[in-house]
Amino acid sequence: MALRHATRYLDAQHHDATARNTMKYSLSEAASATGKNKTTIQRAIKNGKISASKGDSGSYEIDPSELHRVFPAVAAESVAQHAQSNDAQHAPNTSINSDLARILELEKELAVANERANGLEAQKDQMADTISDLRKRLDSSEGRITALLADNRPRRSLLSRLLNR
Repeated sequence: MALRHATRYLDAQHHDATARNTMKYSLSEAASATGKNKTTIQRAIKNGKISASKGDSGSYEIDPSELHRVFPAVAAESVAQHAQSNDAQHAPNTSINSDLARILELEKELAVANERANGLEAQKDQMADTISDLRKRLDSSEGRITALLADNRPRRSLLSRLLNR
């Protein structure tokens, strides 16, 4: 019975992970996914701990990897605790139950690691874009500085400048 629950859980986790890669959380969804209050999530956004964009309707759109980088997911923990309480009632299968609990724990760690990797990849891409922009700015600045240093305008003598000729 516990094996059936774990299989369903793993299938749901896989489905959730694929759906999360294409969708972003609203503020309410982010709060329920982490077990935190909406104001806690909003405060983290305002303090810069989590980056989020505002959608067309003015509501926050939070990338799951960005959210779970700061706040771990709560759903996997509650399912693991539920499976453990069911396992305690069915003591003869303790080795299977402990293996399932370990599998659930490893699945959670893997999901967090994948989300963290996605966040770092996005951060790396943003930094590469910034570096490219700064190089372009530096190149254009060098041209202007060289032009200013090589000022080839004819110099007028002091007397002609005073007499305005």
